Formats: sequence, C-alpha cells, structure tokens
Amino acid sequence: MIRKSVTLESDGINIVGELYLPGEGKGLFPTVCICHGIPAKSPDPNDRGYAPLAERICHHGFAVLIFNFRGTGASGGNIDILGWTRDLKTAIDYLFTLSEVDKSHLSLLGFSGGAAVSVYVAAQDRRVSSIATCACPAEFGFLTEVNEPQAIINHFRSIGTIRDSGFPQSAQEWISGFRLVSPIKYIARITPRPLLLVHGSRDETVEVSHAYKLYDEAGEPKQLIIVDGAEHGLRQNDRAMAAVLDWLKSHAPISGSKQAI
Repeated sequence: MIRKSVTLESDGINIVGELYLPGEGKGLFPTVCICHGIPAKSPDPNDRGYAPLAERICHHGFAVLIFNFRGTGASGGNIDILGWTRDLKTAIDYLFTLSEVDKSHLSLLGFSGGAAVSVYVAAQDRRVSSIATCACPAEFGFLTEVNEPQAIINHFRSIGTIRDSGFPQSAQEWISGFRLVSPIKYIARITPRPLLLVHGSRDETVEVSHAYKLYDEAGEPKQLIIVDGAEHGLRQNDRAMAAVLDWLKSHAPISGSKQAI
C-alpha cells in the first residue's frame, strides 16, 4: 500500500488529506472518498481518526482519500457546512485528475455531518457512482432549532473549529447553511445510483428515526442496516464497518487486470 500526503485548495483554504493506493499503486482502482463528521470535542492526539479505516478499505483493492474539512485537523479555515460541500467537490475534482482512479466507480462514505454533506453533493454531482452513509441526520434540527446560534458558535470556537474572531460574519446565515444541507431534501436524487444507510440502534446523537425517514424518502436501489446496540461512533464499530466494506465491494468489482490509461 502507498500513502501520499495531499494538500488541496478550496476557496483559498488549504484542505489537507491522505491518498491510499493498493499494492504498488499501479492500476485503475475503484475509489472511496471518506467524509468525516462534525467534531463534538477537541481532538484526541491518540486517535488516528479515519486512517485505520482507510487502510482497511485500501487493503481490499480500493484507492481511498481521507481529508479534513475546513475548520478541522490540519486544514485551514473555520467550520462551515456550505464550505464543507465545496471542500468535498474540490476533493472529487482532485480524484478525477488521477490516472489511478476508476472514474466509473467513485463512492462517497460519509459519517454524520460528513454523510449529510455527501448526500447534498452526490445529489448534484453525477460523478459519484454510489454513496454509503453512517449515522446520517435527516436534518440538523439539533443545531437549527435553537434560539441562540451564538451558543453553538461559541462551542465550536471552544473546541478549535472556529478559529477566526470575526467568523462568521452573520450567525443567522451560518446556521441557515445547515438548514439548506438537510439530507431529507436531497436523498431522493441519489437514485438510480446505489445508496446504503447504516445507523446504530442506540445512537445518542442522531436518533435512529432519522435513518428510517431517509430510507422512506430515498429511491431504489437502497439498503438500510441498523446495527443493534451501536452508538454514534460507527467508524469504530467493526460490525458496521464490515457491512460497509461488503457493500462497497459488491458495487465496485475489484479487478487486478485493469490498467491506468
């Protein structure tokens, strides 16, 4: 496996990530772009984040891109959900420049807020061939229904995802971005591309009812997996990630005979 550091530019902001390629990196690989969720607390220096998951998927023959959305990790900027949608488009643009990427098999794998962004982008970008979501909210009610958005902004500032004192210029416009990106508005546009919804039955952050709402609204082909006893952090749940990997493999046949053009 080959791992390459990647720095992209989105709205003039550095977006930092890593690209994983199977074997010696020679070939044409189905590709997975992983989209992390909204941080709830300051980062744990002992947590490798999504790197172990990227390695696991890569070992099965996929090229994998992980990156930090603006306002998180080593990337610049401030957390902004509409900005995140542009960051993801930038990541897809980058993948489509790579000779190793099978352009007919680009899957998004999103978690929580990153899953919401994945649905929003995939609904508008036909370069995405399939999408798997984990703990995806149907809408951001827990953020948008509060009376005082400044409290949310102060929280994100306290954990280091809002870094600039003058950001956002308008708290109301910043919150309205979360209303706009509500997956329930866009999930039906994924069809006819394959969709997987994975949710924990004991999710303490995004209730499992969100998964049922999204499934009901989505078109075919679609699959819903409720992981019994699982909570919100599905990337650390082996049953959930095994199910995701099996689904990805079933929709992107691995072929060692393909060569990059």
